[in-house]
Amino acid sequence: MRNAAQGPISRYFPIVTWSKDYSRETLTSDLVAAVIVTIMLIPQSLAYALLAGLPAEMGLYASILPLVAYAIFGTSRVLAVGPVAVVSLMTAAAIGQLGLETPAEYALAAGTLAFLSGGMLTLMGVLRLGFLANFLSHPVIAGFITASGILIALSQLKHILGVPAHGHTLPALLSSLVSHVTEISFATLIIGAFSLAFLFWVRKGLKPLLSRLGFGSRMADLLAKAGPVAAVAVTTLVTWGLALDTRGVSIVGAVPQGLPPFTAPSFDAALWRDLALAALLISIIGFVESVSVAQTLAAKRRQRIDPDQELIGLGTSNIAAAVSGGYPVTGGFARSVVNFDAGAETPAAGLFTAVGILLAALLLTPLLYFLPKAVLAATIIVAVLSLVDFSILKRAWGYSKVDFAAVTVTILLTLGFGVEVGVASGLLLSIGLHLYKTSRPHVAEVGLVPGTQHFRNILRHDVETHDHLVTLRVDESLYFANARFLEDYVSTRVVCDEPLSDVVLMFSAVNEVDLSALESLEALNLKLKDMGIRLHLSEVKGPVMDRLKRSGFLAHLSGEVYLSQYDAWDALKR
Repeated sequence: MRNAAQGPISRYFPIVTWSKDYSRETLTSDLVAAVIVTIMLIPQSLAYALLAGLPAEMGLYASILPLVAYAIFGTSRVLAVGPVAVVSLMTAAAIGQLGLETPAEYALAAGTLAFLSGGMLTLMGVLRLGFLANFLSHPVIAGFITASGILIALSQLKHILGVPAHGHTLPALLSSLVSHVTEISFATLIIGAFSLAFLFWVRKGLKPLLSRLGFGSRMADLLAKAGPVAAVAVTTLVTWGLALDTRGVSIVGAVPQGLPPFTAPSFDAALWRDLALAALLISIIGFVESVSVAQTLAAKRRQRIDPDQELIGLGTSNIAAAVSGGYPVTGGFARSVVNFDAGAETPAAGLFTAVGILLAALLLTPLLYFLPKAVLAATIIVAVLSLVDFSILKRAWGYSKVDFAAVTVTILLTLGFGVEVGVASGLLLSIGLHLYKTSRPHVAEVGLVPGTQHFRNILRHDVETHDHLVTLRVDESLYFANARFLEDYVSTRVVCDEPLSDVVLMFSAVNEVDLSALESLEALNLKLKDMGIRLHLSEVKGPVMDRLKRSGFLAHLSGEVYLSQYDAWDALKR
């Protein structure tokens, strides 16, 4: 967390700040949180690697060194970094378009994608570009995540049904599933359906049941979070005991045992070119998702995060994933909330979680051989369905038809053309929506509220006006996209039968006037002057006034600049 007193070391290495006051009580809290998150993360890591079309162990590898990097460079006390559903799906879509043939080529491409994404994020952080996250509107992001959740859940049905389906869009997935419906493996379906039912029940019903049985809140929560581990253990034993792998049940198979390998990304220019756009989109979505979660959780504890440093934290985490056999990572919503609820106090909880995942990679991977892929698919489906939120459509429709259209288009494009098109369209729609709204700023004609010095919209309030005087309140900064709109609005308003002599532009809400807007104001001033109407300004903010003075505009202004709107009214009334 950044403040004026921080030096360059603590600014770029937040670990220096939080480690100074580390205590035994903090250690206990972080260890407890790490145990809970580790239990949750082991099956999730395996499942998300499966979703990304990668070997299961890559999910574990992506959950070790990246957590260490984030603990050093990240500013959130509770954000849990690792593989997440949406980024895993985007990774699968990006690599699936390359026409690769072997698992080794897939793994190399995934590591290269993480390296590119990490480099982009780190560079953006150094350049202090964290503000770019503001250009993605929440409704558009919610629409994209909802559509992605649907695609992810559908993509995992092939593992639940035991059929060879493929595709990254809704039509392709449905068509592929339907074409293979006669090949359903009933043994796989039973395991998958049981896992889904059990995991859905665990999510809602296990903790209340344990509480009724007398378990403490912390223990009940820990056991509830261990539900997916129980599903993994039971179905693995059943598959091994009944030799279900010989009856059509697809299993994880051999998972390498040992430390994450040191890997180097590919430096092939053609591969970088093919992955560049995907890396940029993954970086944007990953950062937006991560910083949204981090800010929400930080606010609950009256803490703050630094978006620019978060870019560096996520960037170094992805670079760490690239050199340790992993693939792109970001801050996960579910596991971060669990980390927060479990009482994590510092990023050291992430370090301890990394140790837990490392021990799992060293000791537990042989036990995963008979783990059915249907169970991992069920884990993914249960996790991502919580992301699907169609209520955003109802809220957007009731509040803003423009926002509703943007959300709807984002959902349809993501479902119809895939996540890359969806996120790219979401980004363009967010920027376009901003330009559209600000290109038509709200301009209100105002009058004096009787007995006061306040001015309000003449269409909403009973106010005093004068036939020769028009006061227009501009409720938006003026820039290239809306400068002509104001010029045309004023020009239209003054063409009337009234004997107008003065127009006052009330600039109380104007924070910026760019060069295009300045030229429009100059043109408007000349046009009104030719009509015998003086142009005045009121309540101009200091920075705007400074620029207007430097431009020479005020020297040619036909009217005056007033400190307050009431001063203008008092001076110009007859």
